[in-house]
Amino acid sequence: MYYNQKTEVFLDGEWLKASEATTNLYSQTLHYGNGVFEGIRSYKTEDGVRIFKAREHYERLKYSAEVMHIDLSYSVEELETLTYELLERNNLEDAYIRPLVYLGENMSLEPVQNTHVLLCAWEWGRYLGDKQLRVMTSSYQRPNPMATHIQAKVVGHYTNSILATTEAKQKGFDEALLLDSNGYVAEGPGANFFFEKDGVLHTCPLGNILSGITRQTIIELAEELGFPVVEKFFTPEEVYEADGAFFTGTAAEVASIQTLDNKKFNLEWEDTIGYDLAKAYQNEVSKRQYKNFELV
Repeated sequence: MYYNQKTEVFLDGEWLKASEATTNLYSQTLHYGNGVFEGIRSYKTEDGVRIFKAREHYERLKYSAEVMHIDLSYSVEELETLTYELLERNNLEDAYIRPLVYLGENMSLEPVQNTHVLLCAWEWGRYLGDKQLRVMTSSYQRPNPMATHIQAKVVGHYTNSILATTEAKQKGFDEALLLDSNGYVAEGPGANFFFEKDGVLHTCPLGNILSGITRQTIIELAEELGFPVVEKFFTPEEVYEADGAFFTGTAAEVASIQTLDNKKFNLEWEDTIGYDLAKAYQNEVSKRQYKNFELV
């Protein structure tokens, strides 16, 4: 589903057929998980194909590489330009874009000088689908921020998400909600979390979560629409009493949640702030007036 015989990718300065690209079996990323990546979306807008918040995504990729001691020599501007070329070469408009920075041959646990940069893209619907989700509180916690760089988008971090999602699906749920090491709600696997109560939107503060670009967009939209937003620590028990809840992420966009631990929220999704924000989000990414597009 990710590529066919015509698909082209950018790898280490060259345009190659995806089916012909290769990598080293002794890559430190493959063996130990030290690599960084991004998830980005492009949309067909009134002004043509535009990448949503490309600059913010590539600035985060540069940050992730820096804190993980990975040399990423491409500038943000170069990566943006290459990504538009990637979309054009593959005739993609509404697309999911995956930049990956992975490391070369090295079996030690030290920084690696040999760095590889891959850009690929494909058509991908909303990651969590369009139905309302049945979510469970996971038995897995988010990694302790004193153990790793939580706000870096690191390849190895996502083993935590795989475990949480797998557990949830094995127990008959659609997705998981992870807590931090203090027992407060953190985020979903690969998605930030919001709930609303009495007209106020709540989300946990940064520190134990990835600083989501979609998360920040939703906060900005909420403020523009006059919905109060509170960043605070809260427990699953507080969420049980919520009027509504949703996940946010580049792949998921805005995904509505019907229940947490089989407890249904007070309002129907169509009557919630989340529903209004989901509509606003889709409207904004498809219109020319969206102020945070990088028009190149």
